Parts: sequence; structure tokens; C-alpha cells
Amino acid sequence: MATPFDRRANDNPSTYMVQDRKNKKELTRLNMQDQMVTAGMGGVLAEQADPTIFHRVLDVGCGTGGWIMEAAQTYPEMSLVGIDISQRMIKYARTQAEVHQVHDRVEFHVMDALGVLDLPAAFFDLVNLRFGLSFVRTWDWPKMLSELLGVTCPGGVVRVTDTEAVHQSNSAALTRLGETLQCAFFRAGHLFTAENTGLTDHLARLLDQHGCEQVQTRTHAMEYRAGTVAGQALYENVMLLFQTVHPFIQKWGCASQDYEVIYRQALKEMQQPDFHATWNLLTAWGNKQSSEPRVVAASSQFTD
Repeated sequence: MATPFDRRANDNPSTYMVQDRKNKKELTRLNMQDQMVTAGMGGVLAEQADPTIFHRVLDVGCGTGGWIMEAAQTYPEMSLVGIDISQRMIKYARTQAEVHQVHDRVEFHVMDALGVLDLPAAFFDLVNLRFGLSFVRTWDWPKMLSELLGVTCPGGVVRVTDTEAVHQSNSAALTRLGETLQCAFFRAGHLFTAENTGLTDHLARLLDQHGCEQVQTRTHAMEYRAGTVAGQALYENVMLLFQTVHPFIQKWGCASQDYEVIYRQALKEMQQPDFHATWNLLTAWGNKQSSEPRVVAASSQFTD
């Protein structure tokens, strides 16, 4: 695996792995990924003992709003807010809230999760972040977690879910593709180490070091096989992912000359009858200290 270099000197205003946030393929992929991951994890908050205690919920980097839609439909008592840096994603999410008739309990706002959050302090019972690997660099975590805790009410929960960089499978080509993305994530500063678990191994430590109490974790091993609905969903996700992240992989010098050949071979191997893969994720969560008074707001209207 390639060694790191001065990643901050090669910084880019957009830290997301898909530089073109207007990319229609990425919007389609994110929408599909939300559904398959939530189902694979057993629901939006499967590891929480009693999700009904969360009345005000924030989803950070919400993308197309898929997680929020599922949460709103599953828990009618929840009021939810989603933020994302992409105007296109937020516009789509607002449309989906109307379609699913949850717009009375759901808000979406354009906001940079790596900046100062223009949200009420100590307001949310639960703050959720999924797949921060795609845009959060190692040096961004302290400030971002401070911001997330700042908008979490005393005793509230900060919840982070992320993925290993490479799917475990019997496809050699898919493994090689995953390793190119892992290389790019490491060189771009999204991984703490040049390993498959270069972020997931650090999530609990990050929460503990930056203000969370009673930190817990749960692993998720989602299985996929050819010829199944889930297997087809993974195939379509991979097909779109390695198209949209190719510029990112190239930018960080991790794309081999035969990238397209490997890509086509991976798709071919994923359609073989004996194909199987495991997608490993980890959820870490912890509570904010409960010594501060909780803010009670009459309205949840925030500015974009």
C-alpha cells in the first residue's frame, strides 16, 4: 500500500469522495445505498434499546435523505432535521419528504458539517452520522465532534456508523478495486492507517476522547450473494460507485492503468452464481454529559 504524503498541502475545497456533487449517478447510488444499508443493519436504530426516547433527531451529511425518511416512517413521534453541503441532494430530499408525506416533521438544510453548525445548542436528542469516511478527514474529527456535541442535548446520543474500506468477497477483481479506493482514502487523509479498518477501529476512541460517555459499539456483517435481491443491490452499488469515485482515485495516484479492465472484471465476477461478499460496518455511540440544562425551543426552523 502506498505511503502517505503531505495530504493537507493537497487539500481541496470539496472533501467528498465524489467531486461532482451534481452527479446524477451518485444521487441514484446514495438513494439505493441508504435502503440496502438500513435494511442490512436491521433498521434505522436497531442497536438502540429504546429509539422512542429520541424526539428531536439530526442527520449529518444526510445526502438524499433516505435514512431520515425511514426514521420518520418508523417513528411517527420523531421530528427530524437533515443537513448536507450539496444543494442538489437537499432539494431531492425535500421532494422526497413531500412524496412520503412526512414534510410536517422533516426539515432539510444546506450546511457544511465540517464548519460551524448553524443549529440551536443542546437541542437534539440524537445526532446521527453515517459514512463520514466519504468526506471527513482524520484532522476534521475533533472539531466536528465538538460541533455535534454542541447541538446535542445533555444526556443525548451521538451515533456514528462507518464502513471498512474493502468488501470481503471471493472476487479478486472487486478486492483490487476496493484496495484502490482504500489507497485514495488513506492518501486523502480519510483513514488513520492504510488498513481496511483504518477508520472503524478508531470510532469508539474518537467519541470517548472528544466528550462522549458510556461509549458502545455494534458491528454489522451484511451478507450478499449472487441471484438474490440484496446481491443485485450490491452489484448496482458497486457498478455506480467505481464510476463516480474514479476521479478521486486518480487524483490521489491510486488508479492503475488497467483500472477499467479490473472494473469490468469485478462486475463479471459479481454475476457468477457462486459470488458472495460481506460488507462490514461498525456503529459507535455515546452520551453527552448530562450536567448542562437542556434547551427547549418552540420552533425547529433553522436557516440554510
